[in-house]
Amino acid sequence: QEQLVESGGGLVQAGGSLRLSCAASGRTSSTYAMGWFRQPPGKEREFVALISWSGDTTYYADSVKGRFTVSLDNAKNRVYLQMNNLSPEDTAVYYCASDPSPLALRVGPRNWGQGTQVTVSS
Repeated sequence: QEQLVESGGGLVQAGGSLRLSCAASGRTSSTYAMGWFRQPPGKEREFVALISWSGDTTYYADSVKGRFTVSLDNAKNRVYLQMNNLSPEDTAVYYCASDPSPLALRVGPRNWGQGTQVTVSS
């Protein structure tokens, strides 16, 4: 079993930046992909970004490409999401996720964090 804990959420103004962090513990696989989902108010959870364990594969939702960057620190079992040029549409609870397979993670991750709130004001 793997536990994921997000941090770094908060309130920012439109155009601002925020960096989310997710720490993994209890990992049994050495090659987990990690990524991020989000759930805006009143909407379903949606995929945001992922990165493979090796870092050679990344994928972003169209809504965030060019603005968000996902990175992975395997030594610390931690994934980050750098969010730039934020807009109110980015307001959501952001969830860290992991899965041994990058493809599986994008569709339905095996592990989820508890979520961290990101609020973008105009």
